[in-house]
Amino acid sequence: MPLFAIICRDKPGMLQARIDARDAHLGFLRQEGIVRLAGPLIEEGEMRGSLIVLEADDLENAQRWADMDPYKAAGLFASVDIIEWKKVIG
Repeated sequence: MPLFAIICRDKPGMLQARIDARDAHLGFLRQEGIVRLAGPLIEEGEMRGSLIVLEADDLENAQRWADMDPYKAAGLFASVDIIEWKKVIG
């Protein structure tokens, strides 16, 4: 099954919104068993985005999944890019 990288950048000043929605976001990541790796992007020592790699049938399904993220519902992201990714090392 193809892998997709979801690269999310937070809006400025949204750290508290990220912290408030974190438990729901982590539960969402675990719920379907399709996330292969995930973690926050760090700038100046602060969480300011997310990188998620997941398995999906196609880009449309990856987008549909990303649209359900509690972080998106919280209005956290300034941008979300989704691109097919190929694992080579690791």
